[in-house]
Amino acid sequence: MDARHGPEDRSSGGSKAVSKGGARPGEPAREPAWEPASERPGPPFVPGPLGPDSLARIDAYWRAANYLSVGQIYLMANPLLREPLRPEHVKPRLLGHWGTTPGLNFIYAHLNRVIRQRDLDMMAVWGPGHGAPGLVANAWLEGTYGEIYPDVAQDAEGMARLFRQFSFPGGIPSHASPELPGSIHEGGELGYALAHAFGAALDNPGLTVACVIGDGEAETGPLAASWHGNKFLDPRADGAVLPILHLNGYKIANPTILARMPEDELRSLLVGYGYEPAFVAGDAPGPMHQAMAAALDAALDGLAEIRAAATHGRRERPRRPMIVLRSSKGWTGPKVVDGKPVEGTWRAHQVPVAAVRENPEHRRILEDWMRAYRPEELFGPDGALVPDLAALPPQGARRLSANPHANAHRSHPLRLPDLRSFAVAVPEPGGARAEATRALGAYLRDVLALNRKARNFRIMGPDETASNRLDAVFEVTDRAWQEAILPGDDHLAPDGRVMEVLSEHLCEGWLEGYVLTGRHGLFATYEAFVHVVDSMVNQHAKWLKASRELPWRRPVPSLNILLSSHVWRQDHNGFSHQDPGFIDFVANKRGDTARIYLPPDANCLLCVTDHCLRTYDRINVVVAGKQPAPQWLGLDEAARHCAAGAGIWDFASNEGEEEPDVVMACAGDVPTQETLAAVDWLRRHLPDLRVRVVNVVDLMTLPSRAMHPHGLDDPTFDSLFTRDRPVVFAYHGYPWLIHRLTYKRTNHENFHVHGFIEEGTTTTPFDMCVLNRIDRFHLALAALQAVPRLGARRDHAEQAFREALAAHGEHVRRTGDDLPEVRDWTWPGAESLRRPPARLTPRRRDGIPPAPGAGSRR
Repeated sequence: MDARHGPEDRSSGGSKAVSKGGARPGEPAREPAWEPASERPGPPFVPGPLGPDSLARIDAYWRAANYLSVGQIYLMANPLLREPLRPEHVKPRLLGHWGTTPGLNFIYAHLNRVIRQRDLDMMAVWGPGHGAPGLVANAWLEGTYGEIYPDVAQDAEGMARLFRQFSFPGGIPSHASPELPGSIHEGGELGYALAHAFGAALDNPGLTVACVIGDGEAETGPLAASWHGNKFLDPRADGAVLPILHLNGYKIANPTILARMPEDELRSLLVGYGYEPAFVAGDAPGPMHQAMAAALDAALDGLAEIRAAATHGRRERPRRPMIVLRSSKGWTGPKVVDGKPVEGTWRAHQVPVAAVRENPEHRRILEDWMRAYRPEELFGPDGALVPDLAALPPQGARRLSANPHANAHRSHPLRLPDLRSFAVAVPEPGGARAEATRALGAYLRDVLALNRKARNFRIMGPDETASNRLDAVFEVTDRAWQEAILPGDDHLAPDGRVMEVLSEHLCEGWLEGYVLTGRHGLFATYEAFVHVVDSMVNQHAKWLKASRELPWRRPVPSLNILLSSHVWRQDHNGFSHQDPGFIDFVANKRGDTARIYLPPDANCLLCVTDHCLRTYDRINVVVAGKQPAPQWLGLDEAARHCAAGAGIWDFASNEGEEEPDVVMACAGDVPTQETLAAVDWLRRHLPDLRVRVVNVVDLMTLPSRAMHPHGLDDPTFDSLFTRDRPVVFAYHGYPWLIHRLTYKRTNHENFHVHGFIEEGTTTTPFDMCVLNRIDRFHLALAALQAVPRLGARRDHAEQAFREALAAHGEHVRRTGDDLPEVRDWTWPGAESLRRPPARLTPRRRDGIPPAPGAGSRR
């Protein structure tokens, strides 16, 4: 028992009253001795919602979960302690987290009670996922674990396997991984639990999501923002979220902020977030069980009243109930080890008793600790939970470890519209200008409309839906908003399906919770600031990787991320907004998870997005600009090109039946435009130069197929990029990524890649390209320098290009705008490409003569 509660608390049961409790942490526990099992009877009865029998049974169930949790951390044999503990019964490497586990087991037992009593459809998100010993133990006690893993059945042999597999080679991880049934949240990296819980509750009106938040997790930025999820949850059409803030006082080595806050200050903080907190605190099991039962009953009554009031037309945002549970870290564990206090201190965080194999005294402490739970009362001779306790948890799909939402069993397929309704008309390559994301906005509008009844598609973004030209969606929906709506507010409504908040963490977390429970969505944000969620995407990628290896895990809709306002058109915002590095981060993920698309125009963007929304178990990253830009391919050509992933653009190539002198490759909308402008310049100055243009829309076609399933086979790759000709590659992001992706290719040494090289400022669009040497002049110069046969003709052309660069520099710094012949450049028609140049700068054209149809050979 933690000394913070004092002797007077123990004499009266050791618990504060609900909504009044929560003593502040004090000095470590004072009791020097370990209490033998014979001195630890069941909890004495105290008045409360639980009758004497219910109190005794729920406490016994909690003891069973605690026993199994300790066994998983320590034992590899002798699971029921039917013989004295010997060194060979103990694992050689002790891994796991005990400190939070008994509190999680306590919450789990009480959630089981209310699920049964109220027939709740409830799932749980466990923020302290490192408390996995308890979560695995409860899944085993409920029977779900043995159903999924028959060799870990509810018997002595299964219990032995349960213990041995935890944090053991060939077993399961020490965190709440995908192997844990009923979980959608790993929890190894803290901060995302509440965002995931709100995402799971969206569009699930019958679902209650219990979300346990550790006090260490509560210190993170994402969690601090996640409290505001209550401003976006519609009590009529969405499910309910019940946050349970678990304060056990310490992190791995330090006290936690919220646990040390005075209660009135903590209450004020939570009330300020819009919650009505009930406090449960203490150590003595009897009063704690009664207090927790009362708090849960009151909270669930409150949630039911909120839903009923909303159904009857109440419009103001309700104050939602939540619970603050204070318990000692390592509750019910050893108080003192080697003369140092453990229970109620940071020493209980991971393995409170170390070197158990080597130290007989430590082994005695472990054995006494485990026997104090009285396993002979909890498990029968066969190792199964005694019938009286086995009847306590919910049955079937009502079990927390078997809830269908946690395994995407209740997903609805997404209905998608016909792309032809949104295609941009392209009479000939470059013969139209359009905003790619504006065309996408119209498509997403119809996706929302087609799935209005199913309520299985949402758009998340940090206040940028309109900025990124997706505002057509507001023709059929609004922004979700539960706060006051004032005159002049734009498209706010309680039932809006666009989630906007200036926190990438929340947008990403909401969408992860949404797709992991079987629904579909899109996260659209500025390219430079998606880095805020690098770590969240990393954890999601790991979750998907592990899930695919589990046959019982259903596929989940893909995590779709649209990056717009990208590096090449953030000239007005400057260097802080210029960063394409998220692509590099995603490219490091496994090939069966990561997809990266760089559509060159609107029709390709439509095809790519339509494809991404149809996929499952993927992280799809799409990068597309929002500014008016040339359009290259009609919808049919775009569909073929996107299906191939990369291809030769015949309309821009002139090698005929011969090998090209140079391959001009490109990936991304601005690099594509600059590449074609460079080709135009080369044709005008060196009309006999044989040029092939290759456009890459699926970046992961570049590595070999052994590295990525989308990789082109070597013959196809060589047919595009040749085996020995120079390749000038204009790429959207950091150039070294292209070298890394292609390093095993035959012609890799001839790749000359231009991309973002960390040069940026507030300047003109074209000057951004020049600063990073991805502009048409630098690309044309690179092509000339790579073709040795040109001789003196190359010198004249190089001089013209350098003069053009100098003219650009002088003009842009004098006028603040790009040269008209650069700014207004259009792709010329086929006839003009065969005429020699009349001047050293590209001609502005009043009309565009006919040109061959756009297409791709592959």
